Amino acid sequence: MQGVYPRATIFLRYSSLCQRQPIYRSGLSVSESDEIEIEYLTNEDDETSTVEFNIVVTSSDWTLELLASKFQTGDIIIPDYQRKFVWDIRRASTLIESFAIGLPVPQVFFYENADGQLEVIDGQQRITSIAYFFEGFFGGEDSNGNRKVFKLKGLEQRKDLEGKSFAELDDRTKRRIKNTSLRGVTVKQLTPEEEQPESVYHIFERLNTGGQPLNAQEIRNAVYRGTLLSELERLNKDENWRKIYGKPDPDPKQRDIELILRLLAFYKNTENYTPPMKDFLSKEMSKNRSLDSDRSKEFSNVFISAAEAVVEALEKPFRPRGLLNAATLEAVMVSLMEQDSSTILSKDSYDALLKDHDFRTMITSNTSNIDSVKSRKAIADKILFGHE
Repeated sequence: MQGVYPRATIFLRYSSLCQRQPIYRSGLSVSESDEIEIEYLTNEDDETSTVEFNIVVTSSDWTLELLASKFQTGDIIIPDYQRKFVWDIRRASTLIESFAIGLPVPQVFFYENADGQLEVIDGQQRITSIAYFFEGFFGGEDSNGNRKVFKLKGLEQRKDLEGKSFAELDDRTKRRIKNTSLRGVTVKQLTPEEEQPESVYHIFERLNTGGQPLNAQEIRNAVYRGTLLSELERLNKDENWRKIYGKPDPDPKQRDIELILRLLAFYKNTENYTPPMKDFLSKEMSKNRSLDSDRSKEFSNVFISAAEAVVEALEKPFRPRGLLNAATLEAVMVSLMEQDSSTILSKDSYDALLKDHDFRTMITSNTSNIDSVKSRKAIADKILFGHE
């Protein structure tokens, strides 16, 4: 039955559907209270960059039937970083009821990738719920290979639909739900990604405004998926690297992954650094997502060897002021990785480096500007390994 609903009902229903669920991070088991603090000194994620977007943005009203169909055929996809569906059947039923009674539902955002697929930036819970309802089953298979039938549950307004699946609805209600539209905003980049890789990152960053926004590395993982990400995840499990980082399990916010990416970006490449740091890292991840450059191919071996050398020589490394200092880690590890494999890291030389006035300045002030990055690497080369 149709009716006029109080403003409070509409507001509460709309607000509940806007709430973004926690982002799923596969394979991570550390609670946020166990996270390690990293000393950046300069808040590199807040650095500004000038990017001129060559994109087109279109808005379309999608019928629910078409959305469900596109989802089932793979024309609409959920990016890996938010693969998990977390709504329960009551919340999904509330969404379907909202469509049935004509209440507004928040728009969804897509990014059209190079293959022409629409990646869901915001709205995966809503889109998945719609697809499940049309399909007739809720969620994936259980351990016996069975799926739960999607029967509406916990409805507040349309009590006559309680306990019914889509197939069990009367024809009038079916047509109303099938033909109800949901606004979708699609962003497409016109400039080839290889020419402007950081712009894709910034598109995600600007649209990523939900209740639990992704941080810089989580956005990179979403945008630049490929062989490199898998390799970074593998290296992140290295026993010696975990000792350096200070926690046995991966960081829920991917900051350990970002540090490894930072080492790759600077390995045999410090002279090409240009700020801001987050764009430099994004370009590196885009450029080497398939691990096809000679530099990226050799990185894994030198990283593992350097991590082992650091653990053998130093106790609680890269913590000149108590916290893990990203700039110190970057300078020492990159310098060490660029040496001959027989080179030994000396604790005395490392201690001398930390006492050097110029080096301490470069790791505690304006840590991401060009002069600081290049100067601290040069100082590390000289004091640690005698290179002028």
